[in-house]
Amino acid sequence: MDRELEGMKVAFLVDEGFEQVELAQPREALDRAGADTRVVSPRDGKVRGWNHAEWGEEVGVDLPLELAKAEQFDALMLPGGVMNPDRLRMRPEAVAFVRAFHDAGKPIAAICHAPWMLIEAGAVKGRRVTSWPSLKTDLTHAGASWVDEPVVRDGPLVTSRKPGDIPQFNQAMIELFRGSRSQARAA
Repeated sequence: MDRELEGMKVAFLVDEGFEQVELAQPREALDRAGADTRVVSPRDGKVRGWNHAEWGEEVGVDLPLELAKAEQFDALMLPGGVMNPDRLRMRPEAVAFVRAFHDAGKPIAAICHAPWMLIEAGAVKGRRVTSWPSLKTDLTHAGASWVDEPVVRDGPLVTSRKPGDIPQFNQAMIELFRGSRSQARAA
């Protein structure tokens, strides 16, 4: 197994109601690739997922948001779910965390409803993105070019529409993170 992301630190920013599969499967793919993944949350101890139409499992919080800094990580993954990014975008410290990744040019992967956080952080203007279809108007008003494709990569961002796109999303996310790592080593 290729551990091409060995030692890379990736933050998963979540709150209550993250779509369970959108955290679990990307995290598993990153872990297999050697990344050190950490769940960051404004919640203490554990945070509860959403499993399609009902509450899902709890996931342990590795680092409280109040102690997390973008400088501690090489990349950011934003799972979706309707509740999760809606709660996070109302927290200035969560928006500042995402904005710090964007401002530093660090790679960010976002799926489903998670691009709401990219809007709040000012990270989509002039970018080509995708998301769950209901975010199309929000993203367009924020200056993004929205397309209905399984995965879209534009600069340091990779976005995806839904859980069914996770295999393509995981591949594109790992490629983005690997590429950013190569650029950092060359600099």
